[in-house]
Amino acid sequence: MAERAQEGIVMLGRRYRPALMAFFVRRIQNPAEAEDLTQEVLVRLMELSGEEVANPDAYIFRIAANLVRDRHRRLQVRDAWRADVTHRDDGAADYIDPLRLLEGREAIGRVSNVLAELSQRTREILLLFRIERMRKRDIADSYGISVSAVDKHLIKATAFLTKRLEES
Repeated sequence: MAERAQEGIVMLGRRYRPALMAFFVRRIQNPAEAEDLTQEVLVRLMELSGEEVANPDAYIFRIAANLVRDRHRRLQVRDAWRADVTHRDDGAADYIDPLRLLEGREAIGRVSNVLAELSQRTREILLLFRIERMRKRDIADSYGISVSAVDKHLIKATAFLTKRLEES
């Protein structure tokens, strides 16, 4: 039974391949892509594995139309993404607000001053973890301490920074 279905699919492929190629080329104007889409239709037919289709013509061209529609959607998403990236990278710089720049520098200065109040080891562990993105295990190994001790330093530093920055 499965062998008979397989033969039927091969026959459908022979029968419909030229029509599918014409269908796809007419819609997408790219013979290489039309060939790929034709193969995709035939693969989907093979996945039926012996199921009977009442109207093979309609079924095959419904698959083909859906593939064209899916391709069109993918291209729209891709084009929108490219337009967005191009728009962001068009060289247009944000307006530099002097007040915003000053506030940012002051905030960095406050954080720097509060960091200076931490013990050297706690400050270094925090910076290695948050800025350098080192793993806790690597930090622990480099200081000869446990991962739990690294966690305690990070908790201490975070609590201290939060408290001091809220005060200012």
